[in-house]
Amino acid sequence: MRVLITGISGFVGQHLAEHLLADHTDVELFGFRRWRSTLPPALATAPAVRIVEGDLLDAPSLVRALQASRPEVILHLAASSSVAGSWDTPAEMMQVNVLGTLHLLEAVRQLGLDPVVVLACSAEAYGAVAETELPIKEDQPFRPVSPYAVSKAAVDLLGDQYFRAFRLRTVRARFFNHCGPRQPARFVVSSLARQIAEVEAGVRKPEIRTGDLTVRRDFVDVRDAAQAYWLAATRGQAGEAYNVAGGHARSIREVLDDLLALAGVTASVVTDPGRVRPAELRVLEGDASRFGGATGWRPEIPFAHTLADTLSYWRSQVAG
Repeated sequence: MRVLITGISGFVGQHLAEHLLADHTDVELFGFRRWRSTLPPALATAPAVRIVEGDLLDAPSLVRALQASRPEVILHLAASSSVAGSWDTPAEMMQVNVLGTLHLLEAVRQLGLDPVVVLACSAEAYGAVAETELPIKEDQPFRPVSPYAVSKAAVDLLGDQYFRAFRLRTVRARFFNHCGPRQPARFVVSSLARQIAEVEAGVRKPEIRTGDLTVRRDFVDVRDAAQAYWLAATRGQAGEAYNVAGGHARSIREVLDDLLALAGVTASVVTDPGRVRPAELRVLEGDASRFGGATGWRPEIPFAHTLADTLSYWRSQVAG
C-alpha cells in the first residue's frame, strides 16, 4: 500500500512513520516535508522512506508530490500547530492550515486520485464547551476561540465539503491534546518537563514558569495517536468525523505536580503573563466511543508512562 505522510518531519509525523515502518511492512512510505525542514537521522537514512519536498502554500509542489507517490492513503499532518503561537501570527495560521489543506484536496481532485485522506483535525475547534456538555461528542457544535481553532474548524469543514461534493474519501480525526517524547517545548507538557530537567541539571534556578494551571485537558500519548491515524485510514468510514481522546481531563496543575514528583524536584511556580492566552478554554474532555467502535482503538499507554518518557527525553537533551 502506497502511503504519503505530509509533515513527516514533525513531532507526530516522525512517530507515525516509525509506527508504520515497525508494524506495517506492506506499506510503501512517502514523506512530504517542507523545503529545508530537518528529518531525524533514523528517518533521513531509512531506505524504506522516500522523501518528496515542497510546501503546502506552493500548490504545484503538492501536485508533483502526488504524482511521484500516487498514494492510496494520505495522512495529512502538515500544519502550523501552536495554539499559543496562533495569536501572534493568525494570518500565517490560516494560510498554512486552511489554504494548505485546500491545495492538497484540490490536487487530489484534479489528478483524479482516489486515496483515503485522513485530516488531522483538532478538538480545539469545539472551543467553548460547558461542563454539562462533557464529555464532548462529535455532534458538539464548533465554538472556536483561538485563530488555531478557527483554522482547524475550517480544515474539518473542508474535509466534509470535499466528501459531499466530490466524494473524496476524507476521514476527519479530531485529536485531543497529544504529548510524549520529542514534542517541542512550546507545548505545555513538554515545556514543563524541559524546565524540570533543567532544574535537575542545575542550569535553571528552581522556578517553573507556567500559564493558567487550572485549565483541564484530555491527553493522548503520541504513540497511541500514531496508531489511531493508521486505524482511521484503514478502518474509518469515509466522510466521518471521529474524536480521538483519552476520555479523562486533568488540570495542568496535576500534570506539573506529577512531573515534579517523578523528578523529586522542589521548585517555585511562577505565572508567566506571556504564557497566558487572550482567550482560554477551561476544559476539553472527549468521548472516543465512535472511533473505538469503528476501529477497535483505545489508548494503551498510561499517562504516567508518557510523563516519564517525556521527562527522560528532556533529561537527555539537557545533558547533551
